[in-house]
Amino acid sequence: MASFTLTPETWQKVKIKFLRKYRDLAQVNLSFAPGQEDQLVQQLMDLVKRDREYVEFTIKKALADPDGNRL
Repeated sequence: MASFTLTPETWQKVKIKFLRKYRDLAQVNLSFAPGQEDQLVQQLMDLVKRDREYVEFTIKKALADPDGNRL
């Protein structure tokens, strides 16, 4: 189970940060539905070739300052 909760609004901000960091994801549909955090983490793990801990850490870091530019 994911150790964070996203809303559609916060996902849009996190998604922008991911797209800045991983430019090749721009052509991938990074859709999210509330309650589907685990599926999102799995999708991102496959796309960026990183483990669950890294993806969750990155999302939580983005959520800590959703309006900032840093990821």
